Amino acid sequence: MSRTTIEILQDALAHFEIMQTHAEQGLEERLVIDAVCMRLSAGIEALAAIDSDEREDIFGEVWPLMWGMRNRIAHGYLLVDTTIIRETMIHDVPSIMSRIRQRVLLHQSAAIGDERAVGDAALGEPTHVDRQLKDTRSVGSAGASESDRD
Repeated sequence: MSRTTIEILQDALAHFEIMQTHAEQGLEERLVIDAVCMRLSAGIEALAAIDSDEREDIFGEVWPLMWGMRNRIAHGYLLVDTTIIRETMIHDVPSIMSRIRQRVLLHQSAAIGDERAVGDAALGEPTHVDRQLKDTRSVGSAGASESDRD
């Protein structure tokens, strides 16, 4: 039985929430950075299971940068710059989590037929999250090179 989009989004969100709990212990400790990296990678990996069109709709041009971050962590773990992880936690993760929560609400609203709860998101209207992720401090500028995005 395949998992639904909402289940995948909730799994990714759970990884990111646990990651934030780890980060509250302080990103100065290597063990905490390791735990944060593993949850960040796992959350992004979970999102890869979403239909590519829907993933593009949720994350747009940011997805290749996110996947590049995941590749950097998964394949070059010891080479991940802890400053990049800290910056990602501060500048990118909150808006990524917001996008996921927004999409979960969209799916839940659609499931119960509540058009009022869907709002402008269904119309493709840009949100504050879209603008925030286009900031120059995005995941991609923090750590993904061109080769990471493949």
